[in-house]
Amino acid sequence: MGWQWFHRLGSPRWFYEKTDAWMPWLAVVSVALLVIGSIWGLGFAPADYKQGNSYRIIYIHVPASFLALAGYYTMAISGAIGLIWKMKLAEAVVKCAAPIGAVFTFIALVTGAVWGKPTWGTWWVWDARITSMLVLLFLYLGVMALQEAFQHQDTANRASAILALVGTVNIPIIYWSVEFWNTLHQPATLKFTSESTIDPSMLYPLLTMIVGFYVFYAWVLLASTRSEVLRRERKTRWVNELAAAKAE
Repeated sequence: MGWQWFHRLGSPRWFYEKTDAWMPWLAVVSVALLVIGSIWGLGFAPADYKQGNSYRIIYIHVPASFLALAGYYTMAISGAIGLIWKMKLAEAVVKCAAPIGAVFTFIALVTGAVWGKPTWGTWWVWDARITSMLVLLFLYLGVMALQEAFQHQDTANRASAILALVGTVNIPIIYWSVEFWNTLHQPATLKFTSESTIDPSMLYPLLTMIVGFYVFYAWVLLASTRSEVLRRERKTRWVNELAAAKAE
């Protein structure tokens, strides 16, 4: 019984019908958290004693960076499930997670550059953290390219899943780069295994934004996957019945 939910994920129809009720709630919660976190962080959190107001970009940069990494794991795990169990839904998730992850990675890189100019005196430097994040963007783009490079969807699914799995070696490099190498990028100030070095008045709005970004990611990924499921299952009876019901 405990694994029944996992086996049900093999049914695109079950996934589509199950997630239908989730979409409005995810939308409302994500928008609410992002609005509250933005106003709290940009309007009420105090200025940093060294960086002044320029530090406020962390309320976008940090959550986007988190989602860039977490999104890649989502894509890679889905790819592994698709390779092992041939699960259609997992294959659809790989395709849908790639462009979303690429957008978050791009946002992390751009906001990092905007933050770096007044803080470090440069827009870009080829240090370990920034370079490995750029590699992450290329990995996302590579998965997207493989999805469009093959005529047969099954071949595209396998190639994308393999690249996603191989690319996971880059994630630990990104995470530990500021610890193992002497980089321009500062070490992590938000820590889950020890006390954070960021003041609570700045930390709480940041945590609100992080949770908001994660809920937003879930909302967008589910919406994209639902659309992909309909596209892939467009010739099946249940999709035709669904289309007919909406047309009435």
